[in-house]
Amino acid sequence: MKINNNRSSKDLLRKNEQIRAAEVRLIDEDGTMLGIVNIREALAKAREKELDLVEISPTAQPPVCKILEYSKYIYEQGKKNKDAKKKQKAVSLKEIRLKSRIASHDLEVKVRQIEGFLKKKDMVRVSVVFYGRENQHKDIGFAMLNDMKVKLEQVGDIDGNIQTQGNRVTVTFVPKA
Repeated sequence: MKINNNRSSKDLLRKNEQIRAAEVRLIDEDGTMLGIVNIREALAKAREKELDLVEISPTAQPPVCKILEYSKYIYEQGKKNKDAKKKQKAVSLKEIRLKSRIASHDLEVKVRQIEGFLKKKDMVRVSVVFYGRENQHKDIGFAMLNDMKVKLEQVGDIDGNIQTQGNRVTVTFVPKA
């Protein structure tokens, strides 16, 4: 039997003689609970049906074992994991930096860009950066981000509050569910 080398040993379940418990909670191949039995008795039942005894839940007291075909079980678990991975979507974080003296039209362009990102279900962090004497007028940045919040309320929400970090005022927009 060929073993897949890219799978770690912790992913593999114990089977047959590898099971170390004295007693196990046994489940038949059709899913019926047979109760708590001695490990030798469980192994004998598995061999009688020409199947494997696989430890499904090793942390339970006593461990839960099931009589089944091991290779078929591993294949089905792999398919389940692959399907779950396909359905998973990684959320990405986009960042847009603005200067405090941005023109109104340029700001509208950035708002449309953020709207597009939010429609694609991406998170967007908007930072207003201040240089030199501009740091004295951070209220301009707060006003700009509050204005954005109003314009984007149809497609996104603010995650947390507007924050100040050094010479920046930032806010994170998350897409509406």
